[in-house]
Amino acid sequence: MYPKGNLLIPASHGHMEAILKEPAMKPKGVALVCHPHPLGGGTMHNKVVFRAAAGLVDAGLITLKFNFRGVGASTGVHDEIPGGKQDVRDALDYLKENYPGQPITLAGFSFGSRTGMEVGINEPSVVRLISIGTPVDKYGDFEFLLNVRKPILFIHGDRDEFGSLENLQKLVDEVSKNTNAKLVAFENCGHFFDEHLDELKTAVKDWVAKQLSE
Repeated sequence: MYPKGNLLIPASHGHMEAILKEPAMKPKGVALVCHPHPLGGGTMHNKVVFRAAAGLVDAGLITLKFNFRGVGASTGVHDEIPGGKQDVRDALDYLKENYPGQPITLAGFSFGSRTGMEVGINEPSVVRLISIGTPVDKYGDFEFLLNVRKPILFIHGDRDEFGSLENLQKLVDEVSKNTNAKLVAFENCGHFFDEHLDELKTAVKDWVAKQLSE
């Protein structure tokens, strides 16, 4: 039994269950983390989401993670990418309303990457992006990232079942022509980063800290 979220945030279909964590230091901005596919058991309590959120908090960001529609205490019914994108917009609206003017770092894992990145590239309040386990082979329609003009970090495993490192590298090379794009790849690592969770957290923290210092 997963613990309940500590708040419910407004959504177009009712509300979404969420957890908000604040850093021990003076906040340097806010962040949003989007979880993997609900039909595959994805929730905001996913271990990759948990580590990514922890890295963001350690970097000094107030961090929100939420359950997509139909997951946990979130209302609504799963609606694949269109519904997922609307949920990301609703979560961003919550952050913009409660932390006006604060720069937002948007991170997503797997399905959360596919939905979050497409929304984030066009949202003015989002200043940087983190795509974890980018499922380039599962969806095959990540060409929208060629339009990104914001710093973006890709974190991936060389044995990812939903996106070969080779295909992701091709995408990163193209994205790098227009913006600051970095790829961190772990060896002997599958989609869920089982033996690399602490490294993933550190990669998120270090990259965000460097971005903030610049």
